[in-house]
Amino acid sequence: MDDARPIFQQVAEQIENDIISGALPEDTQVPSTNDFAAFLRINPATAGKGVNLLVDEGILYKKRGIGMFVTPGARERLIAARRERFRTQYVTPLLAEAAKLGISPEQVAAMVNAPGSDR
Repeated sequence: MDDARPIFQQVAEQIENDIISGALPEDTQVPSTNDFAAFLRINPATAGKGVNLLVDEGILYKKRGIGMFVTPGARERLIAARRERFRTQYVTPLLAEAAKLGISPEQVAAMVNAPGSDR
Protein backbone atom coordinates (compact mmCIF):
# COMPACT_ATOMS: atom_id res chain seq x y z
CA MET A 1 0.00 0.00 0.00
CA ASP A 2 2.20 2.77 -1.17
CA ASP A 3 1.09 4.41 -4.38
CA ALA A 4 -1.17 7.36 -5.08
CA ARG A 5 -4.27 5.26 -5.79
CA PRO A 6 -6.94 4.83 -3.11
CA ILE A 7 -6.22 1.98 -0.68
CA PHE A 8 -9.48 0.18 -1.47
CA GLN A 9 -8.42 -0.05 -5.14
CA GLN A 10 -5.07 -1.47 -4.08
CA VAL A 11 -6.85 -4.09 -1.93
CA ALA A 12 -9.00 -5.07 -4.92
CA GLU A 13 -5.93 -5.25 -7.17
CA GLN A 14 -4.10 -7.47 -4.68
CA ILE A 15 -7.04 -9.89 -4.65
CA GLU A 16 -7.10 -9.79 -8.45
CA ASN A 17 -3.36 -10.54 -8.54
CA ASP A 18 -3.89 -13.52 -6.23
CA ILE A 19 -6.68 -14.81 -8.48
CA ILE A 20 -4.58 -14.38 -11.63
CA SER A 21 -1.55 -16.08 -10.06
CA GLY A 22 -3.66 -19.02 -8.90
CA ALA A 23 -3.15 -18.32 -5.20
CA LEU A 24 -6.94 -17.91 -4.99
CA PRO A 25 -8.52 -20.51 -7.30
CA GLU A 26 -12.16 -20.45 -8.36
CA ASP A 27 -14.73 -21.18 -5.65
CA THR A 28 -12.19 -20.68 -2.85
CA GLN A 29 -12.87 -18.36 0.03
CA VAL A 30 -10.98 -15.08 0.19
CA PRO A 31 -9.80 -13.67 3.51
CA SER A 32 -12.39 -11.65 5.39
CA THR A 33 -12.37 -7.87 5.37
CA ASN A 34 -11.25 -7.99 9.01
CA ASP A 35 -8.34 -10.26 8.01
CA PHE A 36 -7.34 -7.84 5.25
CA ALA A 37 -7.68 -4.88 7.59
CA ALA A 38 -5.54 -6.48 10.28
CA PHE A 39 -2.87 -7.69 7.85
CA LEU A 40 -2.65 -4.39 5.96
CA ARG A 41 -3.27 -2.22 9.03
CA ILE A 42 -6.17 -0.39 7.43
CA ASN A 43 -9.75 0.34 8.38
CA PRO A 44 -12.08 -2.67 7.88
CA ALA A 45 -14.48 -0.42 5.95
CA THR A 46 -11.69 0.37 3.47
CA ALA A 47 -10.91 -3.33 3.03
CA GLY A 48 -14.63 -4.00 2.62
CA LYS A 49 -14.89 -1.36 -0.07
CA GLY A 50 -12.14 -3.12 -2.05
CA VAL A 51 -13.82 -6.51 -1.66
CA ASN A 52 -17.23 -5.07 -2.60
CA LEU A 53 -15.73 -3.52 -5.71
CA LEU A 54 -14.88 -7.05 -6.88
CA VAL A 55 -18.34 -8.30 -5.90
CA ASP A 56 -19.87 -5.55 -8.04
CA GLU A 57 -17.65 -6.63 -10.95
CA GLY A 58 -18.68 -10.27 -10.54
CA ILE A 59 -15.18 -11.41 -9.57
CA LEU A 60 -16.24 -12.44 -6.06
CA TYR A 61 -19.56 -13.73 -4.76
CA LYS A 62 -20.98 -13.93 -1.28
CA LYS A 63 -22.12 -17.07 0.50
CA ARG A 64 -24.43 -15.80 3.18
CA GLY A 65 -23.02 -16.38 6.62
CA ILE A 66 -19.79 -17.89 5.28
CA GLY A 67 -17.88 -15.19 3.37
CA MET A 68 -16.68 -14.17 -0.07
CA PHE A 69 -15.55 -16.61 -2.73
CA VAL A 70 -13.90 -16.42 -6.15
CA THR A 71 -16.43 -16.60 -8.96
CA PRO A 72 -15.93 -19.39 -11.53
CA GLY A 73 -14.31 -17.89 -14.64
CA ALA A 74 -12.96 -14.90 -12.69
CA ARG A 75 -9.33 -15.58 -13.61
CA GLU A 76 -10.02 -15.64 -17.34
CA ARG A 77 -12.14 -12.48 -17.11
CA LEU A 78 -9.45 -10.67 -15.15
CA ILE A 79 -6.74 -11.68 -17.60
CA ALA A 80 -8.85 -10.53 -20.56
CA ALA A 81 -9.58 -7.18 -18.89
CA ARG A 82 -5.95 -6.63 -17.94
CA ARG A 83 -4.78 -7.48 -21.46
CA GLU A 84 -7.20 -4.96 -22.90
CA ARG A 85 -6.10 -2.33 -20.36
CA PHE A 86 -2.45 -3.09 -21.23
CA ARG A 87 -3.21 -2.61 -24.91
CA THR A 88 -4.97 0.72 -24.41
CA GLN A 89 -2.59 2.12 -21.79
CA TYR A 90 0.73 0.98 -23.22
CA VAL A 91 0.66 -0.54 -26.70
CA THR A 92 -1.59 2.00 -28.43
CA PRO A 93 0.36 5.03 -27.15
CA LEU A 94 3.64 3.26 -27.93
CA LEU A 95 2.61 2.64 -31.53
CA ALA A 96 1.31 6.20 -31.89
CA GLU A 97 4.65 7.62 -30.71
CA ALA A 98 6.53 5.19 -32.95
CA ALA A 99 4.49 6.33 -35.94
CA LYS A 100 5.38 9.97 -35.17
CA LEU A 101 9.04 8.98 -35.21
CA GLY A 102 8.77 6.96 -38.42
CA ILE A 103 9.26 3.65 -36.65
CA SER A 104 7.24 0.82 -38.17
CA PRO A 105 5.36 -1.73 -36.05
CA GLU A 106 7.87 -4.33 -37.25
CA GLN A 107 10.74 -2.17 -35.99
CA VAL A 108 8.97 -1.75 -32.65
CA ALA A 109 8.59 -5.54 -32.41
CA ALA A 110 12.29 -5.96 -33.16
CA MET A 111 13.11 -3.45 -30.41
CA VAL A 112 10.91 -5.35 -27.95
CA ASN A 113 12.44 -8.68 -28.92
CA ALA A 114 16.01 -7.34 -28.66
CA PRO A 115 16.18 -5.06 -25.60
CA GLY A 116 19.00 -2.55 -25.77
CA SER A 117 18.98 -2.49 -29.55
CA ASP A 118 18.77 1.01 -30.98
CA ARG A 119 17.96 0.03 -34.57
